[in-house]
Amino acid sequence: MAELFDGKIKQRTYIAATPEKVYDTITTASEWDKFFTTGMILDPKLGGECTFSWKDWGPDLYSMSAPGKVVEANRPGLFSFKWGSESNETTIRFELEEKHGGTVLTITEDGYQNTPEGRTMILECASGWGEAATLLKFYIEHGVVYTPPKKD
Repeated sequence: MAELFDGKIKQRTYIAATPEKVYDTITTASEWDKFFTTGMILDPKLGGECTFSWKDWGPDLYSMSAPGKVVEANRPGLFSFKWGSESNETTIRFELEEKHGGTVLTITEDGYQNTPEGRTMILECASGWGEAATLLKFYIEHGVVYTPPKKD
């Protein structure tokens, strides 16, 4: 197994909603599908299975699935899962802190291998989690639902 990359993804945003509302949104598959995924599967209890899926996503219309397993589920402050292959698994944590009359959401991901592929993935996922945090904020605060591009 390759050495792990010495660094992690960290994204933070403020959401004008209670931690309970944010937690309930990020632990419900149908809610994810409104702002960031297509066909999400999520059993939000400890040991529950999850699969993040995207079909024809974004301007490049890419499709992929990433299976995982819930490793922490403590409403309303913490939700965490592992995903990836057993030899290349990362851990994602959603920490929710009641602050400023709403919730400060911190998303972290670590466990990337220090390989060319691992370094490429950490960069891609860093921008992806930034996008997810922004879309989550707009969805919860304003009801903005993701609009997929039309295929030509």
